[in-house]
Amino acid sequence: MAVVVGFLRDHRVVTATLLVGLLGGALELAGLADAARWAVSIFALAVAALQARGMVADLRAGTYGVDILAVTAIVSTVLVGEYWAALVVCLMLSGGEALEDYAAGRARRELSALLERAPQVGHRLLPDGTVDDVAVTELVVGEEVLVKPHELVPVDGVLLSDDATFDESSLTGESLPVDRRRGDDLLSGSVNGGEAVRVRVTAAAADSQYQRIVELVREAQDSKAPFVRLADRVAVPFTAVAFLIAGLAWALSGDPTRFAEVLVVATPCPLIIAAPVAFMAGMSRSASNGVIVKGGGTLEQLARVRTVAFDKTGTLTYGTPRVARVEVADGLSPDEVLSLAAAVEQYSSHPLAAAIVAAARRRRLPVQAASDVEEVTAHGVRAVVGGRTVVVGKATFVAGEVSGVRDVALPPGQTGVHVGVAGCYAGVVALADEIRAETVETLAGLHRAGVGTTMMLTGDAEPTARHIAAEIGIDDVRAGLLPEHKVDALRAVTSRPVMMVGDGVNDAPVLAVADVGVAMGAKGSTAASESADVVVLLDDLYRTVRAVQIGRRTMRVAWQAIGIGVGFSVALMLVAAAGLLPAIVGAWMQEVVDLTCILWALLASRPGREERADQARVEALRAERARAPRAPVGRASLARQ
Repeated sequence: MAVVVGFLRDHRVVTATLLVGLLGGALELAGLADAARWAVSIFALAVAALQARGMVADLRAGTYGVDILAVTAIVSTVLVGEYWAALVVCLMLSGGEALEDYAAGRARRELSALLERAPQVGHRLLPDGTVDDVAVTELVVGEEVLVKPHELVPVDGVLLSDDATFDESSLTGESLPVDRRRGDDLLSGSVNGGEAVRVRVTAAAADSQYQRIVELVREAQDSKAPFVRLADRVAVPFTAVAFLIAGLAWALSGDPTRFAEVLVVATPCPLIIAAPVAFMAGMSRSASNGVIVKGGGTLEQLARVRTVAFDKTGTLTYGTPRVARVEVADGLSPDEVLSLAAAVEQYSSHPLAAAIVAAARRRRLPVQAASDVEEVTAHGVRAVVGGRTVVVGKATFVAGEVSGVRDVALPPGQTGVHVGVAGCYAGVVALADEIRAETVETLAGLHRAGVGTTMMLTGDAEPTARHIAAEIGIDDVRAGLLPEHKVDALRAVTSRPVMMVGDGVNDAPVLAVADVGVAMGAKGSTAASESADVVVLLDDLYRTVRAVQIGRRTMRVAWQAIGIGVGFSVALMLVAAAGLLPAIVGAWMQEVVDLTCILWALLASRPGREERADQARVEALRAERARAPRAPVGRASLARQ
C-alpha cells in the first residue's frame, strides 16, 4: 500500500488522469454525458497546455522532440469530440514518464547498489584493546580497525590477521570469494567472511578504492550520451512524416476525425526514453562485470572503436618480474638452483630477489634458512646454506667468488641472476616481465568484436617490445616512447575511434587524449583512473573486450528500440489514415507500443548471443589452461651451450 501511495504521490499527473477518468465514467453512468465530456475535455486541454509550456522551454534550450505531436493529438481529439481518446493520450504521456522512472531505476540497480553500500562506520581499535565506533572519515592512516563478520571493509588497508576470506564481487565483478593472508592489501567495500579480522589503515576514506568507485559511478549517472540527443533529432523528421500522413488523411477523406486518429498513434515515447534506458542498462551491466563506464557517450564510442592501443608494462604484462626459466651448469637440477638462490635472496630487498623467492614458493620448493648473509648493494648476496657458500647476483659479482661463470645470451626482455655454489658456477635464473595469461585471448577477442588494429605504445627498448609483440600478435609496435611521444602517436592514428589501455601514472596523458581511455584500475595508479573514461576494477585484461562488447550491444539494442517504436507507429498511422483505427483504440495501441519498446531497451542489461558464445569460448580456454601441467623452470645445460 505504501508503494502505491508513494507512486501516486510522485506521479501526480498520472493520479489526476485516473481520477478524472473515474469522475467522467461516473458522470456517464449517471446520464450526465455532457458534464462528462466537459470535465474530461477541460482536463485534457490543461495537460496539453502544460505539455506545450514544457515544449517551449525545451525549444529555447535547443532540444527538439515529439512534444508537438502530443499537444496536437490532445487538442485535435478534443475538437472532434473524441475526448476519451484525449484522456488516454494524457495517461500515455504521464504513464510513459512513470515507466521511464521504473525502467531506468531497474537498469541502474548495479550502480545504485554501490552508492547505497558505501561504508559509513569503522571500528577503531584502541591501545587498551577496546573498540571505538567512528565515522569512516575519521580513520587515519596507520590506525588499526576491526572488521566484524559480514561487514564491509571501511577503508583500504593491510590484513593483520593470519588469513581471511572476502567477497569482492561488488568491486571487481569476481563472483568467487577471495582468500587473503597476513600482509595482503584489502580494498574498501570488500565484504568480510565469517570471522572478525584486524586491518591496518593505509588510505583515508576519501582516497580509498570504494570512494573512488562511488565518484566514478556518480559521474556515470549524471551523464547523457550524445546518442540520446541523436535520438531526439530522429523525432524531427518523424514529426514531419506524422503531420504529412495526418494532413493527407484529412484532405482525402474530408473528415477531420482522421487527422486526430492519425496523431493519436504518432506520439512515440521510445524516441524520448528508450535510448536513455538502454544506456543506463548498459552501464549497469558494465558495473556488474567489474568495468565502470563514466558516461553514456563513452558507450557510444566503445561501440565504434576501430583501433586499440596498449601500454606494455602492467597492461599486456603483469608489470613485475617473474622467473621465466633456469639455465643450469652440470651438477645441479633447475629446482635445486632455484631453491638455493631463494634461500639467499630471501634476505635481500631487491625486486628480483622477491621474484626468485616467490617462484620457489609457488613451486613448493624448500627455502632454507641461511647464515652469514652479506649483501653488496646493486651487485649481489652471499650466504651459507646447508654448509655450502652460495653466491647470487650479477655475473661480474659471482665471477669474483666462483669459477666457470659463463656469459649467457638471454632473449630480449629477460635479465639474468647468476648463482654460484661451493666455489662452482651453478647456473643463471632468467627473469622477465611475464605476459599476462589472458593477453593473447584479449587481442583475439577485440578482433572478433570488430577492432581492426591493435597497437603497443611503450617506453621499452625496440628489441624487447618487438619480442613481446611477436609472441602475442600485436599489429603495430611503437617503442622507446616518452609520455608525450605516446600522445603524438595516438593523435596520428587515422582509424578512429581509438581506445587506449594503460595503468600507470605515465599513461594518464595518453588516456586523456584517447577517444576512449581505459585504466586498469585494480593495481593501477589513481592518476590513470582519473584520466580514463573507463576503469577496469578487476585485474583482468579481457574486461576490455567485455567493455567493447557491451558498448556494441547497448547501441544495437537502443537503435532496435527506436526502430520498433517508429515502425509500429508509422504502421498504426497508415491504418488510422484509412479509417480503420478509432482514436480510443489507437491510443491504447500506442501505449502497448511504448511499453514494448521500453522493455526491449532493457535487453541491453543482458548479453547477446555472440557475447555468450565468446564468453563460453574464453571460459573453455581458461579451464584448459588451468588443467595444463606447469612447465618446468628450465632444462637447458650451460655445459652444452
